Amino acid sequence: MTTVADANQRPNTHTGIAVVAVVIAVALLAIKFWAYAITGSQAIFSDALESIVNVVAGAFALGVLAYAGRPADRDHPFGHGKIEFVSAAFEGGLIFCAAVVILWQAGEALFEGATPRQLDFGLVLTVIAGVANGLLGLFLVRYGRRHHSAALEADGHHLLSDFWTSVGVIVGLLAVRLTGLAWLDPVAAAVVALLLLLTGWRLVRRAIGGLLDEEDPMLLRQLVAVLTPHVRDGVIRLHHLRAIRSGRFRHISAHLVVPEFWSVERAHDTAEALAASVLAELPGDGDIDFHADPCERAYCRMCNLEACSVRQQPFDGVQPLTVDEVVRPDPDVRWR
Repeated sequence: MTTVADANQRPNTHTGIAVVAVVIAVALLAIKFWAYAITGSQAIFSDALESIVNVVAGAFALGVLAYAGRPADRDHPFGHGKIEFVSAAFEGGLIFCAAVVILWQAGEALFEGATPRQLDFGLVLTVIAGVANGLLGLFLVRYGRRHHSAALEADGHHLLSDFWTSVGVIVGLLAVRLTGLAWLDPVAAAVVALLLLLTGWRLVRRAIGGLLDEEDPMLLRQLVAVLTPHVRDGVIRLHHLRAIRSGRFRHISAHLVVPEFWSVERAHDTAEALAASVLAELPGDGDIDFHADPCERAYCRMCNLEACSVRQQPFDGVQPLTVDEVVRPDPDVRWR
């Protein structure tokens, strides 16, 4: 098995970013509850309530990232990275619960006919908090995707949902300010809550997929693109490709078809060299385990190895690998 770790993706860096995110979330929470105390707006209350979720989820993600950064051990041979999916599911669940509370509060406000006050100052505070959430959320999503951190990406999506919550709140408050219709305030809060329900569900759904090792089409396409140029000079084909994510770490295995007359040592060395090349071209941390299969003279037309003593048919050309071919458990032999 060949393993590589990217020195630019140290767990301490992820943890430091999570700490900054929590500090900013606490500051924005204070701003939003200040705005709610001044205005009494249910829309602003919905925004502030989601910020509580931001702080709790951010603190949880901080602990998760510290645990996920631990190296593999005997009890966890594939590392501890999958706990990040637990963090993402927890955060999605919190968003879902917050949305339910917001809907309840909006319904009560709509029934009681509460009227918000001092909307101009409340709007200014909401805009400031919303812009800050949007910028931080966009950064966390991009960083999480680039460094394969499900926890940071989920936290970023949550902050982006908070940004859109603020946008909805601002639109609702502007409508109240321009029309004088107080009932638009709880209606805006209810609309925001429905959007949060969708965001929470998406986060939980993705986290469940990661915990169950659901196929990652993007990762498979990336692997096929990297592997295709290496199909030459004895690396004939690949099949039974499997790839899963465990936090920022990728675990990859595949069957590598090599000439049947090669020695075990040569097949092993070729597999190790190929694994090292592929890992060097892929971003992030990972390991690859190749199992060598003999060609059994079934791939002559697509094998460009010149020094072949068992060739039965002339070489016609190498076909590019496809995802459908490489994930099949059995070899895909079409030019026999």
